[in-house]
Amino acid sequence: MMNPRFTRRQTLDFALLAAAAGTFPLSALAEEPKRGGTFVLGTTQVPRHLNGAVQSGVATAMPSTQIFASPLRFDDKWNPQPYLAESWKMAEDGKSLTLNLRKNALFHDGQPVTSADVAFTVMAIKANHPFKTMMAPVVRVDTPDAHTAVIQTSTPHPALLLCMSPALCPILPKHIYDDGQSLLTHPRNSVNVIGSGPFKVVEFNPSQRIVMERFDKFFLPGKPYLDKVIISINPDSASLMLSLERGDINMMPFVSVPTDLRRLANEKQFTLTARGYEGIGALNWMEFNTAKKPLSDVQVRRAIATAIDKNFITKALMGGFAVPDDGPIIASSPFATQDLHRYPYDLKKAAAMLDAAGYKVGANGERFKLTIDYLPGVDDQQKTVAEYIRGQLKKVGIAVEVRTSADFPSWAKRMATHDFDLAMDIVFNWGDPVIGVARTYLSTNIKPIVWTNTMSYRNPKVDELLNDAATTLDPTVRKAYYATFQKIVTDDLPIDYINVIPYHTVTGKKVGNVPTTIWGPMSPYDEVYLT
Repeated sequence: MMNPRFTRRQTLDFALLAAAAGTFPLSALAEEPKRGGTFVLGTTQVPRHLNGAVQSGVATAMPSTQIFASPLRFDDKWNPQPYLAESWKMAEDGKSLTLNLRKNALFHDGQPVTSADVAFTVMAIKANHPFKTMMAPVVRVDTPDAHTAVIQTSTPHPALLLCMSPALCPILPKHIYDDGQSLLTHPRNSVNVIGSGPFKVVEFNPSQRIVMERFDKFFLPGKPYLDKVIISINPDSASLMLSLERGDINMMPFVSVPTDLRRLANEKQFTLTARGYEGIGALNWMEFNTAKKPLSDVQVRRAIATAIDKNFITKALMGGFAVPDDGPIIASSPFATQDLHRYPYDLKKAAAMLDAAGYKVGANGERFKLTIDYLPGVDDQQKTVAEYIRGQLKKVGIAVEVRTSADFPSWAKRMATHDFDLAMDIVFNWGDPVIGVARTYLSTNIKPIVWTNTMSYRNPKVDELLNDAATTLDPTVRKAYYATFQKIVTDDLPIDYINVIPYHTVTGKKVGNVPTTIWGPMSPYDEVYLT
């Protein structure tokens, strides 16, 4: 295999990420992996469909990374590893990536995976995925032969290798999806889904479970080890936890409920780890719909932020497992800065700020009314915080109605149509600001799609900084651009940043090779096994 090559600057970028994450190699297991068995994963998240090329989020990514294979995968130290591409080369100018594909990769229907599939997928992601900045510089994908794909970009792309990850670039079968139908609503996103990953779909019931069986012609010899993977879906996390304790579920990722974390840490039949979330960079926040009055007034947004006690949220409501967050880039990132505008908790000051903005308390004791929505299925980070904010804002004369969505698709529709005043959300940095941060703030990304600029935030200087940072390979220069961006956006405050989410993965003792790469549970499970 040809040794992958990187530019010196890209190598430094990945080194910075690894150092910031504080990751370490997977510990060696004394026993050999065993073949066979049914692995059951429990989750509260309901997927709309299974096509991760046009849909982001945990609900889609966990099954999508089993069904579809990507060009590259990453280890726990931010190093790219071969997957569909057995080797690759990044151009010195950062404007092209050559992928040399394996010749034995097949889709689940027996058709070969070729460079035409890679080209189709990359351009499909560029056109349809909510992370518009991820593939924005891509102008075309050349296919000089069936097993060579050359991704060409108009400007240097410092995060292009990371964009080849399983959850971000699942390669679609062109012979199925290139039929003129919209990829966003394509029937094969949910029915008879075909990929080239380690597992193939045999059942998809969005509100109950996803059943996947081993693909015997998977391109990595001897893998996967498991016979079957079942994703058991239940919006009630307490019920899932009971299933885990009964042994009906082998793994629960994205666990953050304080009472569960405290109890599980002391139970010998389980293994609890915080590893595997380094690339995700998960933040809990409340966004403002800046297109609506009175939230279009930055003084009102600052007053609301001043009425919220983040220390109480993280210490009392979250049991001390979470830490407060004050900015758009997670503190563990090499691109984060401490030079931010902050809003220390002060109810008297918040009330005075609202008075100064012209919103006096009326005869009924209210200044104005707002609604607040929250992502369902993660009550400890979302519903509980939304209800706390309602109580806090009542103290300064703002009447807040907490609105509940039945499931993720219902909540996502509200966000996509901008049908909200305040909205709690969980948003990932996705390893590099080009992928997971810029999408939220660019004025060109105000779209009717969830996890875009749903706040309708506009600042030309922010647009300029983010675009400049996305087209330079020098990590020092990029860091300077992002530092200025963070200072501005915490002053404009389209979002009030609440906390870093203390995600953990809990597994039974019989689970071997727990996924703890930088993408953790959103990685392929081809190496997972049961003893």
